[in-house]
Amino acid sequence: MSETTKGRTIQGVVVSNKMTKTITVRVEHKVKHPLYGKIIKRSTKFKAHDPEQQCQEGDIVIIRESRPIAKTVCWVLVKRLEKIG
Repeated sequence: MSETTKGRTIQGVVVSNKMTKTITVRVEHKVKHPLYGKIIKRSTKFKAHDPEQQCQEGDIVIIRESRPIAKTVCWVLVKRLEKIG
């Protein structure tokens, strides 16, 4: 997979690799509370295609938006930045 291909790329942590060739990645972002103004953490989970099944839980990865691969999978693994274990 090429990193120069168009599409949004995001960095997150692998929280599950129990599916075949699919990983679940949690991406955290900070938002401002609408009433109180405090900065709070929110997270979103994305399912990404991992064709070589190389990622383990806890790994830090970069994923890229792509065409739909399955009903809920429309992200592809680009690179594994940090290997845990």
